[in-house]
Amino acid sequence: MTPDLRELVELATSLAVEAGRMVRDGRAERGIAEANTKSSATDMVTEFDRASEALIVGGLLRERPHDSIIGEEGTNTDGSSQVSWLIDPIDGTTNFLYGLPGYAVSIAALTGEGTQVGVVYVPSADELFSATLGGGARLNGLPIACSTTGDLALALVATGFSYSAER
Repeated sequence: MTPDLRELVELATSLAVEAGRMVRDGRAERGIAEANTKSSATDMVTEFDRASEALIVGGLLRERPHDSIIGEEGTNTDGSSQVSWLIDPIDGTTNFLYGLPGYAVSIAALTGEGTQVGVVYVPSADELFSATLGGGARLNGLPIACSTTGDLALALVATGFSYSAER
């Protein structure tokens, strides 16, 4: 049975926004009490990463108990359906930790045919990016598209840094 992409994107949207607002407001109200490292000295995890993942996983299990779930903070739940969820509960934890706006909550749904749904919520800007396979991408519900520039010198191709200094 093919999953209903509209239902999947609505679920991911609801959970990403709820989790994003929770971490944004929690940090503003209480600050960060716990921050630890994972794979390197700059790969951080906070109590908000864990709480965000718990909120998202709980929502997914409640609505789609037969799906598989993999979360960055350790969730690894096998399911019997054809849908698998991938969660980054705070994508950009270092920015979050330092009070910078460049962090998001990211959720994707995959099947054997590939990624079906992707949702990224940026709490500091209240921006919700969403996409479905074959359905295009949206920002806060409005269609978005890539630049039509054909000149690579005028295009932003990628940004980011690895946790490993050698890379």
